[in-house]
Amino acid sequence: MDDAKQQQPGWLVIVNPNAGNGRGKKDWQKISSLLSKYELSYQAIFTEARRHAILLANEGIKTGFRKIIVVGGDGTMNEVVNGAFAQKICPSSEITLAMITVGTGNDWGKLFGIPLNYENAIQIIKEGKHKLQDAGIVHYYHGTSRQKRYFINIAGLGFDAVVVKRTNLQKEKGRRGKTLYFYNLLRSLLLYRHTAVSVEIDGKIMHNDVFTISIGIGKFSGGGMMQTPFAIPDDGLFDITIVKKIRKGEIIRSLAMLYDGTILEHPKIEGHKGKSILIDSDPLIHVEADGESLGHSPFEFGILPQSINIIYGHLSL
Repeated sequence: MDDAKQQQPGWLVIVNPNAGNGRGKKDWQKISSLLSKYELSYQAIFTEARRHAILLANEGIKTGFRKIIVVGGDGTMNEVVNGAFAQKICPSSEITLAMITVGTGNDWGKLFGIPLNYENAIQIIKEGKHKLQDAGIVHYYHGTSRQKRYFINIAGLGFDAVVVKRTNLQKEKGRRGKTLYFYNLLRSLLLYRHTAVSVEIDGKIMHNDVFTISIGIGKFSGGGMMQTPFAIPDDGLFDITIVKKIRKGEIIRSLAMLYDGTILEHPKIEGHKGKSILIDSDPLIHVEADGESLGHSPFEFGILPQSINIIYGHLSL
């Protein structure tokens, strides 16, 4: 074993001080005291800007860390995941991720039974129950530049990406709360239109006028909505939900179906499963992944089965 692995403490703790409207910074003393109470050996480092957690995770792994605790929200977790997959030091399956949630959505944590209570979350980390989960990779465009992003929960295209972008802009201005996504969903309905989209899933091509598409490894997004209600995080498959052309009043009347897991019963909504997805559109549509606003179509999605280790309490399947 090399010296870095012998000398490094058990956990690298990456803290987003701005998560949860500043709770990452405000509650850090309480969290750090609990980490010490449960005798977890750790080294903590704070993010300083968006995407900084990608670099911190990447560098931490290079110096020998193989276990990372994320103190933040779903966006911080996504950045750490991208740092884990970007490094070439070890297979991503040798890296273990845990979470202490200080964000507002907790959609990834909800699937894996990660409580909002700090002490309960740390107890789960101490217990160390872990499993390998799938990850996704999406290739997308910024202008003519083709880029990529990894994700471990859900990617949204079309209307969902518009709502997430609006929500993220408001978060940057200091607005927070579990209802923020829902508020922006209703506001965005006023202007958004359906788009002609080509979707190819494992070689099968479909053409539809589409309102929004969700591509899920997990099933919760938007603060508890279930856009891919039957997604299983380690089955090696994406769950794909396609909402075809639909009246806005019908969308509003169907919102309860997003929360009770019955969305696929709607006649204008299709559910599919697959490993490889190609999507093009006219005009261009945008994508978000794990709540992070990215670029525009065309898109290529691929699944990375059981590719990263996570600490969990229980599975909400």
